[in-house]
Amino acid sequence: MAALEIDPALRAFVADELLPGLDIDSELDSARFWSVLDSLHQRFAGRITELLARRDELQQRVDAWHTEHGADPAGYEEFLAEIGYLLPVEEPQIDVANVDAEIATIAGPQLVVPATVPRYALNAANARWGSLYDALYGTDALPQTRELAPGYDEQRGAEVIEEADRLLDELFPLASGSHADATAYTVNNGRLVVHTGSGEAGLADADQFAGSTEGGVLLVRNGLHVELRIDPEHRIGRQHHAGVADVVLESAVTAIVDLEDSVATVDGADKANAYRTWLGLMTGALTATFEKGGQTVERTVHGDREWTAPDGSPLTLPGRALLLARTVGHHMTSDAVLVNGQEVAEGVLDTLVVATAALHDLRGLGRFANSRTGSVYIVKPKQHGPDEVALTVELFAAVEEALGLPARTLKIGIMDEERRTSVNLGACIARAADRVIFVNTGFLDRTGDEIHTDFLAGPVVRKDAMKSTEWLTTYEDANVDVALAAGFAGHAQIGKGMWAKPAAMAAMLEQKGAQPLAGASTAWVPSPTAATLHALHYLRTDVAARQRELAGRGTDRRGMLTVPLLVDQLSDEEKRHELETNAQSILGYVVRWVGLGIGCSTVPDLEGVGLMEDRATLRISSQLIANWLHHGIVDEAGVRATFARMAELVDEQNAAEPGYRPMAKDLDGSESFQAALELVFTGRTEPNGYTERALTHWRKRAKAGA
Repeated sequence: MAALEIDPALRAFVADELLPGLDIDSELDSARFWSVLDSLHQRFAGRITELLARRDELQQRVDAWHTEHGADPAGYEEFLAEIGYLLPVEEPQIDVANVDAEIATIAGPQLVVPATVPRYALNAANARWGSLYDALYGTDALPQTRELAPGYDEQRGAEVIEEADRLLDELFPLASGSHADATAYTVNNGRLVVHTGSGEAGLADADQFAGSTEGGVLLVRNGLHVELRIDPEHRIGRQHHAGVADVVLESAVTAIVDLEDSVATVDGADKANAYRTWLGLMTGALTATFEKGGQTVERTVHGDREWTAPDGSPLTLPGRALLLARTVGHHMTSDAVLVNGQEVAEGVLDTLVVATAALHDLRGLGRFANSRTGSVYIVKPKQHGPDEVALTVELFAAVEEALGLPARTLKIGIMDEERRTSVNLGACIARAADRVIFVNTGFLDRTGDEIHTDFLAGPVVRKDAMKSTEWLTTYEDANVDVALAAGFAGHAQIGKGMWAKPAAMAAMLEQKGAQPLAGASTAWVPSPTAATLHALHYLRTDVAARQRELAGRGTDRRGMLTVPLLVDQLSDEEKRHELETNAQSILGYVVRWVGLGIGCSTVPDLEGVGLMEDRATLRISSQLIANWLHHGIVDEAGVRATFARMAELVDEQNAAEPGYRPMAKDLDGSESFQAALELVFTGRTEPNGYTERALTHWRKRAKAGA
């Protein structure tokens, strides 16, 4: 066994929290756990290094080609095939067993939540069910033209009830009349009866009635449930014409507990904190206590929900989202554990801890079940091509063997967010055909890799213009087409990316419905409220039927090789605005990551609109400025001056943040400001344009200084 140096906080977490109580071979004690990690690291770290070197080699050859040919597309595809970047098309068929229905057959929203904040993680787990009344009342999803009265505004409440009636008529129409005419909802001989002033009516589709309780009616459409909570004595129930106190939607069907882009974990204590959240969700013991409205609130994991089915039998539905864990990419290492002085392969450590914590669920030792089929779902990000997917699959098998798990217990979600994965997606799926339960597009990381891969071809288009480029539209279509051809329909998720404006729910309702129409069975949302509203899209769109319509469409992957270069000359004002937009975005995120250890933030943009930022958004902004700097669209002096101006603005925007350390007072001494500059000025040479190295370096310095 190699010499291991283990951070004391991480060692204590494993010995005192992770391992106790597991109903497995007593040999899995702390010493054996670390021995397993050592052997996994020894087996995989060297091969990971080789794969990272292969990335660098390919990038150098692409750089050389662009240096010679510039943006000329002639011969580019042939060149990429010649060097092994572009592989022959493969057409796999997946064969994955023991997949939970939330992934295999139920289409619905997916939350992504940082593992470092237990309160948020509990919110996400409990967001399986969400109040439509609350989502309409408190957001711009329902237009608000006046200031609301303090407490409960009855006029606003009436507007919410009216909109809920309209939605019920759309989604669960009556055989005659309108839900707005209802005076009562009752159940008679397994049939829903809606009483109106003119008589009685049933549902136009009687099969949409799914169950009832003493105080509620359960409806179902496209596999998602909606509950009418009836309580005429409730404040809102008294106002409602049929005593409906709330309309509750099945919302976040799945949720990803994130150990990667949305967290700032730079040492053993940080890692232990993140792992503790995942463990608490697997055992059901996670709690969070906080102050809200002048009162102390304790949040815990919700239990299952019980109804009586129309035939009189018991009906139990999960009270929680099915949870997946996202580990870090292959390029990450951590000094939380040193193996013979070498930082441990962080993805190896993540996988072992995630799987060990999940033993509490697999052995039935937790308060509630997560997977009901005996699977553990691990999302693996930032893989470059099928060889890296194959290594992940082998790592999963090795962890299963070490923990005594049945083969293929660990399932893989493949993030389709790097170009070499996108253009070889069929081959990537083929390497994990008996484990893959998810592919998901990620616009921002994919854009960051797009810029970095073709960095020397020329200056790229502005960030917002990326959304209409040929490579992006091809990428979004191909992700669906390749997955459908591989047999994902009814067996695995096809996912799409995040809505980045948490406060803009009206715009989300208008735009995000395109994702299920595009054949995606899930898409990411930034909050439980957004999950409830996004669920309306899946209630409207029968994703399974839409996937059948799209099957066989096919998308030519060559469109993804079209480099998104500037064509028209930009005015000085356009250059200034783009530079300021990206510099402000970088600083707004970095100052919280480095200074406060916050890995995911709602960062106000130049106009004060809150945008959800994580390392993926940081990657694209830093790569764009670095690209423009390299090609002379902007110069170093202008970049530095812009960052200095934006530091003052960001300081103003964060002035009320507890513990915030302003940048503008001492730019040279601000770790956050220096980190932001480093991300831009080393963006050209940073492998794959990733941001983690610089962030981690400066965060550690900030923690040491604090």
